[in-house]
Amino acid sequence: MDGSGTSDGGDGGGSLRPMDAEQLRECGHRMVDFIADYYKSMETFPVLSQVQPGYLKELLPDSAPNQPDTLDALFDDIREKMIPGVTHWQSPSYFAYYPSNSSTAGFLGEMLSAAFNIVGFSWITSPAATELEVIVLDWFAKMLKLPSQFLSDVPGGGVIQGTASEAVLVVLLAARDRTLKKHGKKSLEKLVVYASDQTHSALQKACQIAGIFPENFRVVKADCSKNYAVAPEAVTEAISIDLSSGLIPFFICATVGTTSSSAVDPLPELGNIAQGHDMWFHIDAAYAGSACICPEYRHHLDGVEKADSFNMNAHKWFLTNFDCSLLWVKDRSYLVEALSTNPEFLKNKASQANSVVDFKDWQIPLGRRFR
Repeated sequence: MDGSGTSDGGDGGGSLRPMDAEQLRECGHRMVDFIADYYKSMETFPVLSQVQPGYLKELLPDSAPNQPDTLDALFDDIREKMIPGVTHWQSPSYFAYYPSNSSTAGFLGEMLSAAFNIVGFSWITSPAATELEVIVLDWFAKMLKLPSQFLSDVPGGGVIQGTASEAVLVVLLAARDRTLKKHGKKSLEKLVVYASDQTHSALQKACQIAGIFPENFRVVKADCSKNYAVAPEAVTEAISIDLSSGLIPFFICATVGTTSSSAVDPLPELGNIAQGHDMWFHIDAAYAGSACICPEYRHHLDGVEKADSFNMNAHKWFLTNFDCSLLWVKDRSYLVEALSTNPEFLKNKASQANSVVDFKDWQIPLGRRFR
């Protein structure tokens, strides 16, 4: 049924052909009705799926069907086979992990995005997709009262990543290459990363991917007397020990809203430490960043002016469908130098400043959705 109709009105037989506009209209209305009914009755379902691993294999055939199914039959399959295996993340009784709340307005936007099916890796592949993203990221930066260096005027800017894990990886790569350019490529084994023991595990995974030696990932114990924020003195001490050993401190990650305790690290102090040692300072506000739009919580971002990069997840508190993680950098040239595969483009920084934005050079994948 997905993407095609049948020659005989959809009874499951006949040759395949694309849906026409009227069939799409009819099926689309029925799908919206199905989703609206699901949202209306969602709280009646058990939040956590009760099925056992492998349950679906017993309910589906061993090979793909040879003929399309009717929409009614598909709805029956979804009700009887899929919904029992769904954990209902949008349920009002769902309290696991972080909130990942979508909205009905966000769902309508997803419909439109799916209809266009844009692969917007460069400006020319759909100018509207790139330019709208640039503008909306600037709007969001202004709502958060981020420093003007994070706006799309050269050299900064914002970009949508899939998750905060992707965001921290790309800025770690940018920081790594910036440091190796200064100290030499053979210095990789000396590079050291610093974070609290409350920092999300995504940073450790990013270090593994970026080639940072495991023994050079410093986990600094948080201070329980300060609501589990990291103590700047402990970070300074760890850096001093590493410097005396001939290592190169190059990256500090602070968190605004840690996973286990929603702790907020002292951004001004950590920013001063990073600047004092020419280190990249990244702020992971994936969880609590949305709250900082509110004037009464904006003080949690005091010190962001010292950061090289800032990230928050719109797909958590901001009622935006997953995946939508927002990343801003003060100097996008470092991202492009670390991630672009166009050597001619990299030779001339002036060309970066004067050219259109190609977001493929700001992320790990080539392709990207119109988010």
